[in-house]
Amino acid sequence: MTVAVQCEGVAKTFGASVEAVSPIDLHLVAGQTTALVGPSGCGKSTLLRMIAGLEVPSAGTVLIGGAPPSQTLRDADLAVAFQDPSLLPWRSVRRNIELALDLARRPKRAEEIEQLIRLVGLEGFADARPAELSGGMRQRAAIARALSTQPALLLLDEPFGAVDELTRQQLAQDLPALWEARGTTTLLVTHSVSEAVMLSDRVIVLSPRPARIVADVTIDLPRPRRPEMARDPDFGQFTEHVFAALSKGVADTLPKAAQ
Repeated sequence: MTVAVQCEGVAKTFGASVEAVSPIDLHLVAGQTTALVGPSGCGKSTLLRMIAGLEVPSAGTVLIGGAPPSQTLRDADLAVAFQDPSLLPWRSVRRNIELALDLARRPKRAEEIEQLIRLVGLEGFADARPAELSGGMRQRAAIARALSTQPALLLLDEPFGAVDELTRQQLAQDLPALWEARGTTTLLVTHSVSEAVMLSDRVIVLSPRPARIVADVTIDLPRPRRPEMARDPDFGQFTEHVFAALSKGVADTLPKAAQ
């Protein structure tokens, strides 16, 4: 199943005066991968959490396949992987993945679980508990757990932040093929412009807080995308375009005397 996501006038204010997200209209195309980039603290994760149903918008509506996020969560068609892996410490890698399947009321197929564990580079660690893993390995386990339920909507909040550069490149090469083959609609929050361009069909550039959309960049590059593509001139043009939009978004929020 593929789902589209529609955000209409979605905004978030914390307390009486901390405006995190300005009213935003955003449509995520079913089956596509979209990246959110913007300055640190601009509201990227807040927007993702509203789409996930983990934050209630102060204004506006979020619909996933025409239904509210709460319905998508109940149907176990939405999965989130955060920068903090939040694994249960008393369960092994395999058992953490099985728990996600139990909660989603999905069958536990040993071969598929082992395939996921291999895909994220944890072969040989299926029976290890989180305390026996490095931070990057725990993050990879959390990504495998999110993918295990084959969600219609996958939300990734800085999912590769704790892994080393080589592993990051390998995951960026291997994982998109998995969610693309399943028609998963994917939203990725990242601080890395090159990662956004490498992984996504589209990059949404946000301004400093309160977040507003300053650019919507279609990434028209062939797939599969391998690490060597980063040296391609077309790849460089897309990253420069996104960087320019980021810079403009920051400049537009500065007082004129500071520009």
